Amino acid sequence: MNTNNEKRVNNFWNGQALLKHFTGTGWLSVKKRAATVSLIFFSFFLLFSVLISVGWFNDAYVIAGDYFFWSTTTVTSTPAPSPKEFPVAVKVEFPLNCSTWNVTCPANYPVTFEIKESYAVVCPEYTRWIHEDLRPWRRTGITRDMVERGKDLADFRLVILKGKVYVERYRRSFQTRDLFTIWGILQLRRLYPGRIPDLDLMFNCGDMPLIRKRDYQGPNATQPPPLFHYCADDETLDIVFPDWSFWGWAEINIRPWMSASKALKQGNTRIKWVDREPYAYWKGNPRVSRLRGALMWCNPSDKYDWKARLHRQDWTAETRSGFKNSKLEDQCFNKYKIYIEGRAWSVSEKYILACDSMTLLVMPKYYDFFTRSLVPLKHYWPIRATNLCKDIKFAVDWGDNHTDKAQAIGEAASRFVQEDLRMEFVYDFMFHSLTEYAKLLRYEPTIPPGAVEACSETMACPEKGLVQEFMVESMVRSPKDTLPCTLPPPYDLPDLETLVLRRFNEDTWDPAE
Repeated sequence: MNTNNEKRVNNFWNGQALLKHFTGTGWLSVKKRAATVSLIFFSFFLLFSVLISVGWFNDAYVIAGDYFFWSTTTVTSTPAPSPKEFPVAVKVEFPLNCSTWNVTCPANYPVTFEIKESYAVVCPEYTRWIHEDLRPWRRTGITRDMVERGKDLADFRLVILKGKVYVERYRRSFQTRDLFTIWGILQLRRLYPGRIPDLDLMFNCGDMPLIRKRDYQGPNATQPPPLFHYCADDETLDIVFPDWSFWGWAEINIRPWMSASKALKQGNTRIKWVDREPYAYWKGNPRVSRLRGALMWCNPSDKYDWKARLHRQDWTAETRSGFKNSKLEDQCFNKYKIYIEGRAWSVSEKYILACDSMTLLVMPKYYDFFTRSLVPLKHYWPIRATNLCKDIKFAVDWGDNHTDKAQAIGEAASRFVQEDLRMEFVYDFMFHSLTEYAKLLRYEPTIPPGAVEACSETMACPEKGLVQEFMVESMVRSPKDTLPCTLPPPYDLPDLETLVLRRFNEDTWDPAE
């Protein structure tokens, strides 16, 4: 909408264009003035209605709650006005209203939104794993009893009912993991209002997956409780879901993924790959796992150099200094970067893959929602956990002797992160995961007695500092007017066997052979 039309629209609905005409006319009494204004308003609306009915306008102004936008429904076959004369469409925006002292969810919050016709693109390959994550319940479905048996393991329970979100908290998670996880689901609701089905789920925000396969095997075994979580492994059945850091990690000043990925892309341009340091770089907390502790022995010594440069991250000191030395985009200065798990999976993987450096990936035990699509020697170089230092040096030496191939591996990983892991697809993974999960429910969800309605206002308005800043920064302001990406079909048995075999080969391969 151009500036003149904006003023015309705003003046019309505020009544300013007419009232201004009578300002300062003292010969009219207040009562007579009000009557005159009302008469003119009525006449103008009558004229406006007639013009629409005879097709003078192809588009019409629409009021929906507190939101003002253009309706693109064609009324007649009359040629559309010139774009300079009238705007074609303006997106509906959901403002965040923190002005009242008692913050509640707006009563007129949209729960439906009509999308325009579109052809959805196919979702990234990693979305196919949604079918496998939900396979344990395909035959039996999911009952209320199954869900509630996961209560002792969950940090919160989340119910979506008729487009509204309700949350029952059981305990506070570490830092603000639960807050930003719930925030992410609320933003999905803003992106696709009315399109998320009714559902009832339990969510755990800890490091370790908790639903062990062996506890639900045998002739007398019960069905496992469905529990959403950030990661799983071959021995667990947790349903993987995007972690909180996609909307920001306030405690260590990592911005929401949409901003962080752009900063990383820009950071890649500061030093050309050929001019980067020819070492394998890692910076993190080595105290969270034995494997990370072992990695630190690969630092150079007086006798030997394993071609690794490994640094301890002191988050307490970084917090005091205002995080001056921990910006992710400032750490893309090496040709090689190392990814290694902590207690379980680590959210650092996407940041490491985004650096254009060839990622030396210490073979992980755990997976998150997207890592099962990564291909060895295409997106990363595998490093055996049992042979850390030698494998790291071999990889660096290989890369130094095959610079084009090493650079190509780094760029493929960065391209995967920037294209297949952009927030649009993260939200679509969430959408399909929740939709497929809801199809398995064998009962009608209800609001738990201890649950309260949650929305962007009740989450963001009471917060302060970086928590509120990151919530506002990552907030979805307008619904998407196109379809989500198309969920690929499940893997067939030969495909799964190939993927399992690939995983086995990674765990046992010797790069020197």
